[in-house]
Amino acid sequence: MTRSDRMKNLATVAILAAVYFIAGKLGLQLAYVHASATAVWPCTGIAIAALLVYGFEIWPGILIGAFLVNLTTAGNVGTSIGIAAGNTLEGLAAWYLVSRFARGKEAFARAQDIFKFALLAGMAATTISATIGVATLAAGGFADWAVFGPIWCTWWLGDAVGAVIVTPLLLLWRENPRLEWSKERSVELAALFAGMMGTAWVVFGGVFHAELKNYPLEYLCIPFLIWAAFRFGQREAATAICVLAGIAAWGTIHGFGPFARETTNRSLLLMQAFLGIMAITTLAVAAEVSEHRRSVERVRNLAVSDPLTGLANYRQVVDALETEIKRYGRTERPFVVLLLDLDGLKKINDAYGHLVGSRALCRLADMLRLYSREMDTAGRYGGDEFVLILPETDAEAARLVAQRISKRLAEDGETPKIFVSIGTAVFPNDGETLNEILGAADRDLYREKGVPKKQFLLPS
Repeated sequence: MTRSDRMKNLATVAILAAVYFIAGKLGLQLAYVHASATAVWPCTGIAIAALLVYGFEIWPGILIGAFLVNLTTAGNVGTSIGIAAGNTLEGLAAWYLVSRFARGKEAFARAQDIFKFALLAGMAATTISATIGVATLAAGGFADWAVFGPIWCTWWLGDAVGAVIVTPLLLLWRENPRLEWSKERSVELAALFAGMMGTAWVVFGGVFHAELKNYPLEYLCIPFLIWAAFRFGQREAATAICVLAGIAAWGTIHGFGPFARETTNRSLLLMQAFLGIMAITTLAVAAEVSEHRRSVERVRNLAVSDPLTGLANYRQVVDALETEIKRYGRTERPFVVLLLDLDGLKKINDAYGHLVGSRALCRLADMLRLYSREMDTAGRYGGDEFVLILPETDAEAARLVAQRISKRLAEDGETPKIFVSIGTAVFPNDGETLNEILGAADRDLYREKGVPKKQFLLPS
């Protein structure tokens, strides 16, 4: 590790320790069963996200942050070290299990990995911190062994829900921090959050009469989470869950909402159980919807693109030609069709093998992409023939494009050298139907093939 890398690592450790300390102190403001045990503990999610992003080398940040949190809260140096060790081992265990079995940082891309994350990081790894932490407090005389169970349940649930709510929020926003919403999507997103926050305030804000303030209306928030999952994806869904969690926590602490009970700690435990289940469910639904969209997009691309070159296939080329013919009927602006044939592909296959022949086709496809405008359509017509459709172009401009493609292809520096013959047809001068314009380009192509060309060198 270079000096620069060490400095970056130290800075990351220091920042993680500071963030962990601040989040820990805020979480312990809601510690009711014991000064060191809270049902709301975002630090677990912060620690797991940091380890998944930066690797296990930053574990000292967790240890330092947890030690300072506990040292300034309750217990002594010994108990603070024990609790900090448990928190650090919890994070490392979650990091290893998620990296090994749930695809690490990409755990929230697929529903099955989300459930694995919830099981491994949310339920299994968090038992380490709860067990070590409560045992340390009891052994040090800062907690009664008789209340080991209630403290442990509070500790464990706080860590578990912190993992399933905070970790996805941090990882998903880090993976895609850019806001690329259209105006319509932004308005819809604003309506979504306004509706959800308004509904959450009705449920948890105490707006009802005293006799109705604790009605079980939490289900009213579920449609908004489903809306976020179906329409926007995992990142926005994770954000919606966190917003709901904040409002629900505020209302529950003040005795409002369906989870308010005789003690604040029991109220928070019920609230956290609900939020944890909704977080896992919402993220899984969002992942399934996103995966379905990706599958549909892949199928759509396969239906209109050539699998070897990635250019448009024959069907897409025909559709593009028909579109341009219809456009000419409205605008009377001509377009040009270039029909390109890779010279001597069979000789390349025989001399160098079919892999090199396939690479030759891809080289030609790359040149077509390079010299295509956004409005142009480049496609594989079949075998070693390609088509380039140039809307709103005349014959002279098309000839210049053909010359550039031919020259650049012959000088691309790869072996073997390849050459291309190009036929040109202008609509409507050379034909007024799809078949006529393609036939004219094909005839011009074969006239072009009659021109002698320098051939590639075959191996001796």
